[in-house]
Amino acid sequence: MRDEPIRSDRERQLAGWPKARLVVLDEGGRTPVDWGDVRRPRDRWDMISGSGARLVTRPTSGEEPPEDAVLLGEHDGTAYWAVRGEVDLVAGEDPTDWADLRTVGAALDALGAGLLTGAVAVLNWHAAARFCARDGSPMHPRAAGWHRVCEANGHEEYPRTDPAAICLVHDGADQVLLARQPVWPEGRYSVLAGFVEAGESLEACVLREIHEEVGVRVRDVSYLGSQAWPFPRSLMVGFSAVADPDDPIVPADGEIAEAMWVTRADLRAALDEGDWGARPKAERPLLLPGKVSIARSMLESWAALD
Repeated sequence: MRDEPIRSDRERQLAGWPKARLVVLDEGGRTPVDWGDVRRPRDRWDMISGSGARLVTRPTSGEEPPEDAVLLGEHDGTAYWAVRGEVDLVAGEDPTDWADLRTVGAALDALGAGLLTGAVAVLNWHAAARFCARDGSPMHPRAAGWHRVCEANGHEEYPRTDPAAICLVHDGADQVLLARQPVWPEGRYSVLAGFVEAGESLEACVLREIHEEVGVRVRDVSYLGSQAWPFPRSLMVGFSAVADPDDPIVPADGEIAEAMWVTRADLRAALDEGDWGARPKAERPLLLPGKVSIARSMLESWAALD
C-alpha cells in the first residue's frame, strides 16, 4: 500500500489521478461509511456490533491532485488520496453515515482501516504544521503531502509520531489492574498508558507512568505489540508487566478517578456479555475499551489465557 518512491514521481501521480479514489475527511475527522450489517453506536461510549463496514471513497475531479491532497498509496492499481472537505452529500446519502475512526475503525477491513488511519494522521499533521518551527514562515506541502517546506529558507518538516506506552499490569496469576479516567463514565475501565518523555526508553516510561498514575511498582516488562493512534499523532506501544496486588493503590489526582484489581473470571464475564449486553450500562460492573483500541486486544488476549 505505502510506496515512498511514488510520492516523488509526479508523472505517475498525474497518470493515475483520473482513476484514483479520494478519502474525504471533514473537520471532525469523519468520512463516509457504508455500515453494511454493522449496528451503529448510539453514543460515543457504545461500541459497534457486527462486521463488514466499508469506507466510501469518492472519485477525483480535475486534471491533477490539489496541493493539499495526500497520497496514501496504491492498492490493486488504484491510487488513494486523502483530502479535507465539507460534508458534501451525494444523492440518497444519509448524513449520519459519516463516522470517525474511533467509531467505525474496528468494523473496517484492513484496507479501509489503514486508509482512514493514514488519512487522519497526515491531515492532522498538516493542520498543525502551517508555519515553520525555525523561522515562522508559511510552509507548503511537497512529496504528495509527506513533507512540508518553508518559504523563507527551505527547511523541511515531516509528520510527527509521539510514542506512548500502554501497559497491561497483572499479578502473575489471575488478576489485572484496571483504571478509570475522571472523564469516563462510571464503570468504564482500561489499562494504563502514558507518553514517553524526551530521553526516556519505552521500558522506563512503563515503570514511571504506572507508578505516577496508581502508585504501584512494576517489574518484568515485556513487549506485546503496537497500534497507530492518530489522535492527534500517537503510536501506542503495548507492554505487559507484573505488580504486587498487595501494594497500595494511590490514584494520581486529576488523572485517575479510581483503579482496582479485576479477576480473570470477572474480565471474561464482561467480555462474554458483549458490548451490547442485555443489562443497562449503569447496572454493569465493568465496561471495557472499544474494539478499535489496542487496549481491548490486550485484555482479550490476557483473558483467554488458562
